[in-house]
Amino acid sequence: MVEIRGGIELPALREDVTLETEDGLTLVGELALPESREPVATLVTLHPLPTAGGFMDSHVLRKAAARLPALADLAVLRFNTRGTSSPRGTSEGEFGDGVHERADLAAAMAFVGERGLPAPWLVGWSFGTEVALKWGREHPSEGIILLSPPLRRTSADEVRAWAGDERPVTALVPEFDDFLRPEEARRQFAVAPNVEVVGVEGAKHLWVGENYTRTVLNEIVQRVNPAAAPLPTEWDGPVASG
Repeated sequence: MVEIRGGIELPALREDVTLETEDGLTLVGELALPESREPVATLVTLHPLPTAGGFMDSHVLRKAAARLPALADLAVLRFNTRGTSSPRGTSEGEFGDGVHERADLAAAMAFVGERGLPAPWLVGWSFGTEVALKWGREHPSEGIILLSPPLRRTSADEVRAWAGDERPVTALVPEFDDFLRPEEARRQFAVAPNVEVVGVEGAKHLWVGENYTRTVLNEIVQRVNPAAAPLPTEWDGPVASG
């Protein structure tokens, strides 16, 4: 038995993929699938701000892909939005400040449809929450999960538009976030009363520390595949270390 923490990578079927946008760009990404079972749901992840170092390998998203196919039977799609680089490669285009990334999200959702991946959920972190809130209503999904939403590029009207949407929206807000803390988040999301704001005690914007990684992943799984929650903290089988 080994403790599941840090860069441990559990077994999965991992495939480098490319996404094609309607404005002619190729985006690079990875799809991770359960090794021996069909996925019960799909996480379409949207990474933090690329101009501040965010990319598809930002640690919470990388750990979701490393752990959740094995632990929760989830497919995890990660990709670099336009102009973003990671060890996987560089997506074409230039940073679009959350506006032109509309086409990036559309390309990801088209890929999900083409592959027949089940029950997609949008999981945005920081800048990724802005893309999800702005453009997520345009695509069929089971719901959205927002990690550290700054609400800097999302207008009150764009938040309010979710009030009439039947899909669940959950915002995980760190107690000590640099941009938006739980009390203010509840005030700003009040225009969409169906948004569940969950304050996470002691956490900061980047969710540094294994305890906070586990908290985030458990909160995701509780909503996406509750039968797999709470996630185990140990694994009896082969692992890789990143």
